[in-house]
Amino acid sequence: MADDDDFLSSRLFVDETLAEGATLTLTDAPANYLRNVMRVAPGQALLLFNGRDGEWAGRVAAVEKKRVEVVAERRTREQTPATGVDYLFAPLKHARLDYMVQKAVEMGAGRLRPVLTRRTQATRVNLDRMRANVIEAAEQCGVLAIPEVLDPEPLDRALARWPEDLPLAFCDEAAEQADSMATLRPLARGPLAVLIGPEGGLDPAERAAL
Repeated sequence: MADDDDFLSSRLFVDETLAEGATLTLTDAPANYLRNVMRVAPGQALLLFNGRDGEWAGRVAAVEKKRVEVVAERRTREQTPATGVDYLFAPLKHARLDYMVQKAVEMGAGRLRPVLTRRTQATRVNLDRMRANVIEAAEQCGVLAIPEVLDPEPLDRALARWPEDLPLAFCDEAAEQADSMATLRPLARGPLAVLIGPEGGLDPAERAAL
């Protein structure tokens, strides 16, 4: 378990391997963030994670014009696996999609899967932006496993090759079952996929296919 002081430290995602005594040389966006946004100084404490090696308490070793060196000192939390929750969603536009991605990470989605429905309004998805938002949300909310972001695909294609052992729940405003938790409770211990349709709702053919 992390010390109380660790929760006051800035958390930073890194691509490099984390181990006791490892020195990481950060450049480009991570270095710019630490130097110009966080305004770190040598000796300052950080929390580091990479989605593989758990969370590590680290310390800033050097701050230079184009790079920042940090040292991993001790592991504060063991790595946790990604959840078995696939989150399928019809893409939204810009800021609303950013917010949705943030909340999906906070709530424990294991994979983010944009699907294009017949009434989807935003047909182009900036995957780099989505992945950056995933990392930023993980940094802020304490998540250790970074959710995977899949390429967009048409909903009918995803359903045509759907695995039989993966239950899929979709949010249907016309459903007779008013208690959604009663529907989901029997599935709580296994993998699960959840589908959120577009702003205009799924069309009749898509609902019939589901």
